[in-house]
Amino acid sequence: MTRNVNTLPQNLPTPVDDGACDHLTGMPLPSIELAATSGRKVDLSAVKGTIVVYCYPRTGRPDQALPEGWNEIPGARGCTPQSCAFRDHDEELRALDARVFGLSTQTTEYQQEAVTRLHLPFELLSDASLEFAHALKLPLLNVGDMILIKRVTLIAENGRIAKVFYPVFPPDRNAEDVLAWLRDRHKGR
Repeated sequence: MTRNVNTLPQNLPTPVDDGACDHLTGMPLPSIELAATSGRKVDLSAVKGTIVVYCYPRTGRPDQALPEGWNEIPGARGCTPQSCAFRDHDEELRALDARVFGLSTQTTEYQQEAVTRLHLPFELLSDASLEFAHALKLPLLNVGDMILIKRVTLIAENGRIAKVFYPVFPPDRNAEDVLAWLRDRHKGR
């Protein structure tokens, strides 16, 4: 089965803000080591400076079918376009002294396929145990036998969450929204 996971179909349902992330701004990131696609462990709470952590349900693969009803779940579809947008804006984000990390509940092995196929210049982090998600009380999504993180993007400065984007829609514009916020932040300094 071949399909284009790089584009979003029209008429996707728009997720609503259910308040599930209202508690996050100002919170410290938990000190949890997450497996990275680079082969190292990353403790986001220990990363100095500004980081962007875009949490996403799961990347699709062109050779695999989507989960049943995936396009009908508000906010589910769009992980690959979101990742590609962060890839395409990586230099601009770095110019603003921001480092990008993607985070999902998929295994590092699964994520490595996406990094290679999509030519991502940043690490994807695996929260397969849901330890990070539970520590921050991130909103979750149950699809079949999978527990996934709903799409949310965190901007943290020196280990503390400064900005939360939730719900993220459309996902392919999230990187531009993050850039706009960071540019405004830099102007105010």
